[in-house]
Amino acid sequence: MQSETRRWNEPHRLVLLAIAIGIILFAAINMRWDWLPRYSGKLLTGVGTTLWLLFLTSVLGFLLAVPLGLAQAAGPVWLSGPARAFCTVIRGTPLLLQLWLLYYGLGSLFAYWPEIRQSWAWPYLRSAWPYGVLALTMSFAGYEGEVMRGAFAGVPKGELEAARAYGMSPFTAFRRIWLPRAIHRALPTLAGETVLQLKATPLVATITVVDVYAIISRVRQDTYLTYEPLLLLALIYMILTGVLVLAFRWLEAKVPVKGS
Repeated sequence: MQSETRRWNEPHRLVLLAIAIGIILFAAINMRWDWLPRYSGKLLTGVGTTLWLLFLTSVLGFLLAVPLGLAQAAGPVWLSGPARAFCTVIRGTPLLLQLWLLYYGLGSLFAYWPEIRQSWAWPYLRSAWPYGVLALTMSFAGYEGEVMRGAFAGVPKGELEAARAYGMSPFTAFRRIWLPRAIHRALPTLAGETVLQLKATPLVATITVVDVYAIISRVRQDTYLTYEPLLLLALIYMILTGVLVLAFRWLEAKVPVKGS
């Protein structure tokens, strides 16, 4: 507790805190914020959209990254090859390009199939958000798949051999030892990837998904203000990033792994 208190009392932290308070007071006194009550409801809705996009695509992307990493670390060639190719393509092309290819390319092709237009899936396929979810999920899986490959490969082989010596089946050894150890090793990088995923969510505004970035853009168009909406947007993303960082630190401290 004392060391934690000393960390917050360090001179450079106090100077940064004073500068931050000064900037907030200057912005609150000298800038226009009369538009804020009018858009507060839409801003909250936009933040909610950003959060569910982040949560859903991070969870789905991680679930896809685990088999991608495992296939590259220990899979046969016919599995590791496609997994490596997927990660290479996703990491080698801009996310905005992937998003537009899915929405304007794949999405436009569905309209030419009468069977699809008359199916239950058509209301979803003609909406923008499924393509945003798919693009963000694939992006997260591509980057995190490489992280999981290194995490799986980094688990000491002696632990897996000991599990087999105790009579564990391959699936039990994977579920109880290999996967938890790999996730624990990947947690610090996973936190960074999740923060990057948060910063990637504004790209969905380019395909008409209304997140918090799209709301701020509408505020700028309606009020002809530049700095005030952008400063508020920066503050929102900084708060969300801080919450994510603290959540992952708590998670890292709570995940018990012997010998780590």
